[in-house]
Amino acid sequence: MFISSAFAQTASAAGSTQSTLMSMLPLVLMFVVLYFVMIRPQMKKQKEHKAMIEALAKGDEVVTAGGMLGKVSKLGEAYIGVELAAGVEVQLQRSAVVQVLPKGTLK
Repeated sequence: MFISSAFAQTASAAGSTQSTLMSMLPLVLMFVVLYFVMIRPQMKKQKEHKAMIEALAKGDEVVTAGGMLGKVSKLGEAYIGVELAAGVEVQLQRSAVVQVLPKGTLK
């Protein structure tokens, strides 16, 4: 009685390794799909945003994260001055700039 049980356990041990690999395959496949569908595009978007912020120049017309439109009047390392209207200037973090508008958009 005990001997037949021992044979049954050793026989399934070889198939157990293959079974473990097959059970891990869907998890690995899901991570690969997640990387290409979500993580990689997000990294690309962050890279483009960083390049846009570094390329800001005086006179550029921008949209801020708060939805304000203005023209860049001063540039600093971490902060920029944005003129919202004649005589109204605010200081913002560079990262608050969401979009650079084409020249002549603001009148």
